Amino acid sequence: MTIAALSEVATGAEDLSIWPASTRRLPHGGLAVGGVSLAEVADRFGTPAYVLDEAEVRERCRTYQDAFPDADVLYAAKAFLSRAVVRWVREEGLGLDVCSAGELELAVTAGFPPERIVLHGNAKSPRDLEAALRLGVGRIVIDGPSEIARIAAAVGPEGHQRVMVRVVPGVSAGGHDKIRTGTDDQKFGLSLTDGAAQHAVSRILGQPQLELTGLHCHIGSQITEVKPYLVALRRMVGLMARIRDTHGVVLPELDMGGGHGIAYRPGEPALDLTALARRLRAELVAGCAAARLTVPRLLVEPGRAVVGPAGVALYRVLAVKHTGERVFVAVDGGMSDNPRPALYGVRYAPRLVGRAPTAGPRTATVVGRHCEAGDILAADVELPGDIHPGDLLAVPVAGAYQLSMASGYNLVGRPAVVAVHEGTARVLVRRETLDDFRSRDIGD
Repeated sequence: MTIAALSEVATGAEDLSIWPASTRRLPHGGLAVGGVSLAEVADRFGTPAYVLDEAEVRERCRTYQDAFPDADVLYAAKAFLSRAVVRWVREEGLGLDVCSAGELELAVTAGFPPERIVLHGNAKSPRDLEAALRLGVGRIVIDGPSEIARIAAAVGPEGHQRVMVRVVPGVSAGGHDKIRTGTDDQKFGLSLTDGAAQHAVSRILGQPQLELTGLHCHIGSQITEVKPYLVALRRMVGLMARIRDTHGVVLPELDMGGGHGIAYRPGEPALDLTALARRLRAELVAGCAAARLTVPRLLVEPGRAVVGPAGVALYRVLAVKHTGERVFVAVDGGMSDNPRPALYGVRYAPRLVGRAPTAGPRTATVVGRHCEAGDILAADVELPGDIHPGDLLAVPVAGAYQLSMASGYNLVGRPAVVAVHEGTARVLVRRETLDDFRSRDIGD
């Protein structure tokens, strides 16, 4: 077998389906994203590093706008937020949903219109609500009964705030039990089955300074089938009809949340966005017609599906260890920049970039540098048999819920985020340094 053929087999170059659309093969096992060599990014900015393809993010925003022309598409900031992402999302016409005062204030100070922002959260702090009211956030999603009085008091008798109610529709969906949020046995929302949601609606309608614009639900994350959304939508429309019958109020908005699943490895399923949009609209129209309801404005909240496939994580190999029949490839990052494998058992498809291998593939486990046995980035994956320290590994589909969940474990420091676009690379978020840790540690 030729070296070129070995490169194809050992690095998985035959399948770039989960990589950004701009990904191109370079000679000698290299890859370029956004017109920039990944090896050059690593050399210039160091590793670990996160590469974010601006064109891919923007195109995915447009895809959602095209799929949901009669809906409001809100980018879920928790997936990953920076000032540049705020600008891209704003310029592509999306709204924004945030979960904290930090996300909210970053977005507004970066120029995002606050009236196009929705604030979520099961336990909103006084600072969260103060920031939301001070900045004029578009809607606050009420997640529990205590928030009704808190928000009403903060608004004051002469004030006004638009709110929604987060409803638990009793639908189980999601890629892992820790990210299923549509059933009654978790912390989010107000139950449909025990009447808590209906009671909250009654209380809100009794607060003249609170304007109830609609209902909200979020049934889980990494969902790859349309059916759970349709089941949830039917139950939400049923509740809207009961609200109309009980209170004479027709709510103008229905937010069906996000959680749209993507493929992390070649061949894995992903949610069919076109089918979701078509069938949600059809079900909404049919359900409202049957209930003699005016069709509400639909809202959706993609996060992972916008930025996840646009990101690539870069790591430098530090050590290769053979333990019995197993091969461990240790890299210079790990659970401090990507805790998802440890939390949810997520599987990735890393590959060697920057050189052509001279050996065939063998099974290896990519591990991080942290003091945890569970610090595993990719278990039992195919890598070249000649992998060695100094090699560069690239992990696609790294744009969501990695750096946003990063920690300061072992004081390693969070990686830089580098945007690539039309042949240029620039730092969006600089690397965290020892000076950053020292500046926060003010005790003696």
